Amino acid sequence: MPSPLTPLLLQRIRDTGPLTVAEFVDAALYHETLGYYARAGQRSGREGDFFTSVDLGPLFGELLAIQFAEMRETLSGVAASGRPGPDPTRFDLVEAGAGNGRLARDVLDAAERHHPECYRAVRLHLVERSPQARAAQETVLKRHASVFASSTAALPESVTGVIYANELLDALPPHLVVMREQGLHEVHVDAEGGRLVTRERPPSSPRLADYLGAVGARLEPGWFAEVNLGAADWVRRAGRRLARGFLVVIDYGHDAATLYSASHATGTLTTYRGHAAERREEGPGWLMEPGERDITSHVDLTGIALAGRDAGLRLLGVADQAHFLLGLGLAERLAGDDSVSPHALARRLALKTLVMPGGLGSTLKVMVFAKSVDGRPLRGLSFGGRVT
Repeated sequence: MPSPLTPLLLQRIRDTGPLTVAEFVDAALYHETLGYYARAGQRSGREGDFFTSVDLGPLFGELLAIQFAEMRETLSGVAASGRPGPDPTRFDLVEAGAGNGRLARDVLDAAERHHPECYRAVRLHLVERSPQARAAQETVLKRHASVFASSTAALPESVTGVIYANELLDALPPHLVVMREQGLHEVHVDAEGGRLVTRERPPSSPRLADYLGAVGARLEPGWFAEVNLGAADWVRRAGRRLARGFLVVIDYGHDAATLYSASHATGTLTTYRGHAAERREEGPGWLMEPGERDITSHVDLTGIALAGRDAGLRLLGVADQAHFLLGLGLAERLAGDDSVSPHALARRLALKTLVMPGGLGSTLKVMVFAKSVDGRPLRGLSFGGRVT
């Protein structure tokens, strides 16, 4: 069944020609009124189409608050001995892809209780494209109004502190390419009567082949792959706007050697609805009913690392989410609560889900970058940047 966005896309194609998959996905997810994320303030959780770490309760935010407080200490010159240095004039905490502000609320709740000096220094900036989600942030963060500095669709011009993005890059629109005997082709979305169909055409930009070459990808004939120029551009932009501090990226992904290999030769572009990946006999699920479903693809961690380097960032480490959270004390929280109350049982279940192998714990990766910062090793990377 066509979605309300389908006829608009068909007309756009008739007017201007076939769309790249990146252009199609951008419209399907972010069209100002009919896009998937534009039509609701929250898409995850039990009633949504997918789960994130935030949907398990405040624990994820509590653990991130530990890391952010340590980062703030590093920026303010607090040495390992505990001797205080000069406090910064501000500690910007910038969440990109912030949705309705639930994760920021969990972080601030924990910072207020357990890291009061950090909390008093915080100036929170939320970055979110969806007007509906932005409209909900003031209510979600009402008790933290004194530190809530801004809510916009774009990153602040200059940041001293931390920029973090939880499951943002996998939702940025990728180009879809396929290698043929004749060379690299790009998949486009075209109109055929009243239907949206895919067609292979020459690459829309030389940047696609340049990107694959830079990360060392060698596609065999018949292999499909996503090239997310937007994700790399976002990291460069974030890095350039970070005057001093840290960039933390949490997302589904692999290094280029894995992502661009036979194990992923059909690509990773997929769509979720009702917590299940959709597969359609009549064509790719992501092409169907644009605006009605989530569309996502795995992130190329090698490309993100290179983009960070381009922006003057230093990669401190990469870890899977399980080892990152264990470094922040998750195991101690599990061991320290043996209550049998329903609340305690639910909390322990959430903790275990955050680190579950094969689930959120191993499929989500954490990349930590720094700029103009020297200091002690970070707790979240204390397991040596292990990735399972």
